[in-house]
Formats: sequence, C-alpha cells, structure tokens
Amino acid sequence: MTNSKLPKDPHMLVSYVNMMLRDRYHSLTDFCEDNSVDPEEMIQKLSNAGYEYNETINQFR
Repeated sequence: MTNSKLPKDPHMLVSYVNMMLRDRYHSLTDFCEDNSVDPEEMIQKLSNAGYEYNETINQFR
C-alpha cells in the first residue's frame, strides 16, 4: 500500500478504515479512491491479518 498517511499496523489500519467507513464513506471503493489505495490490496492486507470485508455492513470483521 502506497499511502503513507494510513497506519502500517494491520490492527490499527482496520480500526481506522472501519471508523472512516462508518463515519464518512459509503463503500470501501470510495475510501480507497480518496486515499489512493487499490481496494484489492487493502482487502488482501487485512485478510492476511484475519479480517474479512463485509460489503453488506461496510466493515471489516
């Protein structure tokens, strides 16, 4: 992932991403576009840490 503003630690990252998805973005794609991150790369990084994206609730769990 190339955005240096995002947390590097996957557990901090999931917390940040979920907060932004809850408060500001209607989809992971919108969040990734605004933050210059590939959505598949984000999903893979968080999947490697044990998190799965649920589109229905717009959250990683």
